[in-house]
Amino acid sequence: MAPIIGIGIDVVAIERFQESLDRTPGLLTRVFTPSESQLKVSSLAARFAAKEALAKALNAKSAFNWQEAEVINESSGKPNFVFTGEMAKRLADHKVHLTLSHDGGIASAMVIVEAN
Repeated sequence: MAPIIGIGIDVVAIERFQESLDRTPGLLTRVFTPSESQLKVSSLAARFAAKEALAKALNAKSAFNWQEAEVINESSGKPNFVFTGEMAKRLADHKVHLTLSHDGGIASAMVIVEAN
């Protein structure tokens, strides 16, 4: 069994997240890739939670490029990260597990990072 490097979880109030997007127009393009930014707010909130959970799992004390961690859905519907740039290099020898949920006005995500 591969050792777990970190675990992260995050919860986002969808309505409050929409207010943040309205109040801070640059947030959408700073945090999300062009394909992510086309999604409805509940999916955006879940993806924001995923990126926050990833930062927690990595114990990221410094900011990382949010767009280098894109959340996609596989054909089965399972969410997964696609890493690019420095994030891809940093996680090349790791397996990253992701789960998302949004219901009742709340979006949540959990990330587990393990060594390969």
